[in-house]
Amino acid sequence: MFSQLTPAAITFIMTVLIAPVLILILEKLKWTQPIRAELPADHQEKKGTPLMLGSVFLVGIAVAFYYNQSPVMLFLITTFLLFSFIGFLDDHWKASKQDPGGVSGKTKLIFQFGFTILLLFASVNLFELDTSIQITKSLEIVLPYGLYFVVITLFIVGTANAINFTDGMDGLLGMVAIPTYFFFFVISEYAEVKIFCLVMIAAILGFLIYNLYPAKAFMGDTGSLAIGGSLSFLAIIEKVEILIPVLFIIYLAEQLSVILQVAYFKRTRKRLFKFTPIHYHYGIKYGWSENMIVTMFSLVSWAACAICLVYYHLYM
Repeated sequence: MFSQLTPAAITFIMTVLIAPVLILILEKLKWTQPIRAELPADHQEKKGTPLMLGSVFLVGIAVAFYYNQSPVMLFLITTFLLFSFIGFLDDHWKASKQDPGGVSGKTKLIFQFGFTILLLFASVNLFELDTSIQITKSLEIVLPYGLYFVVITLFIVGTANAINFTDGMDGLLGMVAIPTYFFFFVISEYAEVKIFCLVMIAAILGFLIYNLYPAKAFMGDTGSLAIGGSLSFLAIIEKVEILIPVLFIIYLAEQLSVILQVAYFKRTRKRLFKFTPIHYHYGIKYGWSENMIVTMFSLVSWAACAICLVYYHLYM
């Protein structure tokens, strides 16, 4: 346990020390967050906040690599870096052109599908993945090879984007992601996964010092897509696909709200929610503060983690 806590402690300290320097660099480069015009006034005030502070997570990645260079750790790090690269392209476009739309959705999807397929093929031998979906210890669904890869590829890309949607308020994604990483830390039999998850939790905790309301800097897609990609692959590696609707409930709710909003508007020309992703809805319709929304979403994520841990230990 001590060997796992040491890199996490080092990561937290380094993140806390490096983040202020990175914020100053981002300000000097004028890599700041453009704000969508349709967002309410309190969000418009955030325009000009440094973007891409999620790049500080690379500190944790470096520490994890220093302590463990096994093939499993290299896979986890590669997954994080590839999805972070996609996020960086998007953030750089937003910051340099002050365009809140970022890189086109088509471009991001091409990269996401390409990287996901490559990583999936690499993971088959590394983790000895089969095409089964485990329901309980004695019950599983075995899918044809081709169908499994199609379903899992769509799941990873979809989930990574769902997690990316959650990064819309000060501290929101960080607070929601910590219990998800904690779940994988508890259940995994891979020492590398445990180290990786603890390091990510430590990095996020250090980052939150500067990202909780009022945020001094934003994570950006550089961090949120990397979190999304790594968490999605952890679900596949640990064979807990059946738990995803509960474990990822916040991320899926965020994504589903966007899908429902678009479909409902096309059909009725009316809005189902005040604004999506759904975290905005609670602020605009019910007057919840950002801190209240972040707290409630975080509590739901911890509850989902607890439910999944109980199910995992009883039935898987």
